[in-house]
Amino acid sequence: MNQEPVMRSIARRVAAYPVALGLVLALAAPGAGASDPSATSAQQVEALVAEALANNPEIAAARSELEAAQQRVPAAGALDDPMLEAGIINAPLDSLNLRREDMTMKMLGLGQRLPFPGKRELRRAVAAADAEGIGLAVQETSNRVERDVRVTYEELAFNEEAQRIVARTRDALEQLAAIASSRYEVGQSAQSDVLDAQIELEQLRIEQLQLAAGNIALQTDLRRLLGRTGPALTIHAAAPQLAAAPGADPEAAGLAIDSRPQLLALQSLVERSSRSIDLAEREYYPDFDLKLQYGQRDGAPDGLSRDDMVSLTVGFSLPIWRKSRLEPQVAEARAMRRQAQSLLLAERLESQAGLDAQLALARQWRSTAEAYQGTLLPQARAASASALAAYRVGRVDFLTLRQAQLREFRVSTDLARAVASHNQAIAEIDLLVGRGTP
Repeated sequence: MNQEPVMRSIARRVAAYPVALGLVLALAAPGAGASDPSATSAQQVEALVAEALANNPEIAAARSELEAAQQRVPAAGALDDPMLEAGIINAPLDSLNLRREDMTMKMLGLGQRLPFPGKRELRRAVAAADAEGIGLAVQETSNRVERDVRVTYEELAFNEEAQRIVARTRDALEQLAAIASSRYEVGQSAQSDVLDAQIELEQLRIEQLQLAAGNIALQTDLRRLLGRTGPALTIHAAAPQLAAAPGADPEAAGLAIDSRPQLLALQSLVERSSRSIDLAEREYYPDFDLKLQYGQRDGAPDGLSRDDMVSLTVGFSLPIWRKSRLEPQVAEARAMRRQAQSLLLAERLESQAGLDAQLALARQWRSTAEAYQGTLLPQARAASASALAAYRVGRVDFLTLRQAQLREFRVSTDLARAVASHNQAIAEIDLLVGRGTP
């Protein structure tokens, strides 16, 4: 059989419908609007989180605060500096002669204040509890910055995927407009088809502008989180990819709030308040002042020598202002402990409510994404291809074709949004259960 007439026939058809062929290929392209199954997205997030933990100024400030708090622990239990005294005692006022009176001497003394036993240990315990709470706050800050990086990255990934979807849709609509214009010129379609296509193209152009502006804002926010101060390098996100599911049983999956650093920090605040109460009550006991003095006496006027003298004294404070000074301190410490306990309870309830809500959202968005990915998007693509084929032979009008194509656009966009929202919920869950990069 001679193949040449057949080949010429195929060539004529291709030449007659170059735009339609391009549209079919665009709509039928594998993976159009779907998630990339590679691990590039996870690798990018890991690298960005590491950069943020190393360079974010808020984390750096929190770490400096922790370092300062740790330095206060040994100082809190240290003794006061000893007091060195030097002078002349019992000198006669009329002559200031150091040899005339037996009790006149040159004195050198050393004094030291000694807190009542247990006070120094309690002061160290209060300072150590402060440092522990600040250390947990540093981890909470790191986890929050990590959450912000992941959430912003997912939003950026959605933005860039949406831009790609809009660009593909514009290309397809431009080809539809060209088909409609060609059919209108030969009287096979109405002018309204061409105008409708142009209106849709203009709306997509506006949406592209909005997405581009949103991309700039996301890039700026991400650079802020990363602590980048140099030239503004563009960050390109990989195609959206579903993160691992949180698990059907929260407790079995370790999704409990008890390990969240913020709750542990509040628990440390409660313990610190208890130590403060013990310290305030210990202030009822007196501190001691220990003094050792050495007195050097000159010889008598008649040449006899005089012995040097040593004095040892112990003094202690009298807590006579108990009602005006000490009792208010104890009452203040107890009130602060009640406040810390209330804050801990409020934060625990809020964290548990947030965890329950985010778990529900993660399951919802995952089911939505799987439905879009497994059913709706393939159906929307098949409907677009079918409508295009029917429009080419005049079996459907332009409105039906345009609606089918825009339906695929909406489904592709909704899929990208579902994936990003699911991953953002997972980031929130990790923050609430205290999961973060060490």
